[in-house]
Amino acid sequence: MYKRVLLKVSGESLGGPAGKGIDENALMKFASQIADCVKEGYQIAVVNGGGNIFRGLQGVGRGFDRVTGDRMGMLATVINSMALSTALRSCGVRAEVFTATPMEPIARYYGREAAVKLMEEGGVALISGGTGNPFFTTDSGAALRALEIGAEALLKGTRVDGVYTADPEKDPTAVKYDSLTFDEALSKHLKVMDQTAFALCEQGPVPIVVFDINEEGALRRLLAGEKVGTIVHA
Repeated sequence: MYKRVLLKVSGESLGGPAGKGIDENALMKFASQIADCVKEGYQIAVVNGGGNIFRGLQGVGRGFDRVTGDRMGMLATVINSMALSTALRSCGVRAEVFTATPMEPIARYYGREAAVKLMEEGGVALISGGTGNPFFTTDSGAALRALEIGAEALLKGTRVDGVYTADPEKDPTAVKYDSLTFDEALSKHLKVMDQTAFALCEQGPVPIVVFDINEEGALRRLLAGEKVGTIVHA
């Protein structure tokens, strides 16, 4: 179903059960899933969140101004991408970290052509640092990069298996959607991604697929065309 995708992974997912720091087991689990798919010929770019280390809005409540807090959050995404790139290489897959602002020699300054070339050659492009600007979330950064690299879908890996009428972790009567249009998701006020990211994907149009990344084999089945998670489309 999809040849080239951008995978958005939350920082909390890399933090394992605690959702904090970098959990080695969670890291290797994600890396092995991604590596297996890349070895089968799928082209994957990854955008990580940074909430397991530092979230910009948290800094505001601790006395940091918003710009400084967001910049610290951007750096957290770079750390996560560096960890995931190391795990991917241990799985036998080439991986390179790109950053939205220059950080050589820690990572390579992001360029669309370089990221696409790496993916076409069988490597994974880990695109970190958000958009490089404060006041934008990593969701927005993921949507922007998905459009830039020509991704056929933006896959949002979460800890739930799709989009529901309500939070399934709080409401046992919540019902899962198999598919939604962008207009339906907006009218129902469903929290798929933040509104900036959502608007970018709608303009693309790039479909968003929300799925449980912790489910064994879910990523591979999704890429192969099976009905996994919830798809939001034009």
